[in-house]
Amino acid sequence: MNELCPRFEKAMQLFSKRWVGLILFELLEGSKRFSQIETELPVSGRLLSDRLKMLEQEEIIERKVYSEFPVRIEYALTNKGKALEPVIKEIQSWSENWISHKEVEKK
Repeated sequence: MNELCPRFEKAMQLFSKRWVGLILFELLEGSKRFSQIETELPVSGRLLSDRLKMLEQEEIIERKVYSEFPVRIEYALTNKGKALEPVIKEIQSWSENWISHKEVEKK
């Protein structure tokens, strides 16, 4: 039996965390402020903040602080994050072909 690749296992653990995939999907459109992401996703501010910090620590997103008044903070994908675009788009395509509306409504 083949052993599980530790890097693959780490990636799966990262992306299996709730909301991570949807946050990344939102940021594929470009940089967004916290409030914009929060408006788009039915997630609590606390959990969103935790996920954004985790993704920033993993260098998948970056947090840009603009010294304006009031201070403006935006989140954007790094090159590492942008490299996930084909994966995310493929999952989107798969879901459109294989997940029925009935399965979504059961939720």
